[in-house]
Amino acid sequence: MELSLYGKTAVICGSTQGIGLAVAQELALLGANCILIARNEASLEKAVSSLGRTAAQLHKYAVADFTAPEQVQAAIEKLTGEQPIHILVNNTGGPAAGPILNAKRDDFEAAFRQHIVINHGLVQAVVPGMKSEEYGRIINIISTSVKIPLHNLGVSNTIRGAVASWAKTLANELAEFGITVNNVLPGFTSTARLDSLTATLAGKKGISQEEQAAAMAAEVPAKRFGTASEIAAVAAFLATPAASYVNGTSIPVDGGRTGSI
Repeated sequence: MELSLYGKTAVICGSTQGIGLAVAQELALLGANCILIARNEASLEKAVSSLGRTAAQLHKYAVADFTAPEQVQAAIEKLTGEQPIHILVNNTGGPAAGPILNAKRDDFEAAFRQHIVINHGLVQAVVPGMKSEEYGRIINIISTSVKIPLHNLGVSNTIRGAVASWAKTLANELAEFGITVNNVLPGFTSTARLDSLTATLAGKKGISQEEQAAAMAAEVPAKRFGTASEIAAVAAFLATPAASYVNGTSIPVDGGRTGSI
C-alpha cells in the first residue's frame, strides 16, 4: 500500500491548532511539504516548527484571515504561482451555535462566504496544477451534521450540508483528471471549539462543564470524545496514493455516534 507523500505539496487551512494542525503533522510524517494558512503569524511560526521533516522537506506558511475571501485568494494565488499544489485541506471554524429561527441573514451570508466562496476560490487556484501533475487530493473537514443535522447548530447544519453537495459535484467533475474530492466528518472531538460548546451548553443548563461533557460523551458508542490526531489520520490516508479510488465520499469519524448507515 503506497502511503508516501514525498515530493507532494499540501496546503492545509486553519492549521495552527486542533484538527488542522493535526492533519498537517500527519501529512508531514508521510513526507509531504506542508504550507499552513491561518491568520495569526506567531501561531503559524510555532505550528510550522512542530512539523516533522527530513532533509528533503520544506514547510512554510501564508497569513490570511478566513473571514476575508480576498486575503485567502491572494495567498493561494501567490502559492500556486510558486509550485503546484497536490493536496488541499479545507478546514475552518464553524458558525456560532444557536437555533436556526434566530439566525440573521448576515449569519448565513458570512458562513457562505467562509465555507463555500473561499473553498471554491482555493479549488479553482489549485486544480490547474493538480491536472498538470496528474495528482490531486481535495479534502474538506466538515461535520457529521452532513449526515444528520445537529441540535442548536442551525446555520452550521445548513452551510455544512451545502459544502458536502458542492464537494460531491466537484468530485464528479474532477475524477477523470486523477483528482479526488472527499469529506471528513468529525464527531465530538477534543478541541477548543468543543470546549466552547460544552461551556455554553453547561451555562444554559446550570450544570458544570464537566457534567455537560460527560453527558455528551455518553451519547457516543465509544464513550469518549475523539482526538484531533484520530481525525487527522483519516484525512491523511485520503491524501495518499492508496486512496486513489476513494472519491465523492463523506466519512464520519465519530466513534459511531452518527445514527445513519
